[in-house]
Amino acid sequence: MNDDIAAVLGRTPSGLFIVTLSDGNGHETGLLASWVQQASFEPPAVTVAVNKKRYANEWLKASPKMALNLIGETQKQFLGHFGKGFEPDANAFDGLATSRTPGNLTALNDALGWLEGEVKGSVEAGDHTIHLVELTAAGKGTELETQRPWVHVRKSGAGY
Repeated sequence: MNDDIAAVLGRTPSGLFIVTLSDGNGHETGLLASWVQQASFEPPAVTVAVNKKRYANEWLKASPKMALNLIGETQKQFLGHFGKGFEPDANAFDGLATSRTPGNLTALNDALGWLEGEVKGSVEAGDHTIHLVELTAAGKGTELETQRPWVHVRKSGAGY
């Protein structure tokens, strides 16, 4: 990648989310995601980029729904907890206060809020897969109106 492209692309802001999903057979996981963008007003939809190396892409084929937990700028505990990633059989939510979404996915009680939706399509985009997620439900956290979402900016657009 060109150095100028990497410098400017890395400074392009994005939010931080914890994506929660299931394999459809009782296993669940959560992963840190920063490439989430609103894609439609009606129906409400977002795009979510997931690195092709992640098993989450296979799980989304088997069970095409996810929840996006919006992280606040002071909630570093989520970055530390989910930033390392989890093996498919690990309990990704151990020690965290959680609840269930209407679609039976995990929501983080301390997140600013969550959005739940169904994957309506996916496209390969270099080293990531972009999932189009049509939103079906949401929940507001107690700090949604008072805390700012975590805005993520990288030094370089050439890597995480």
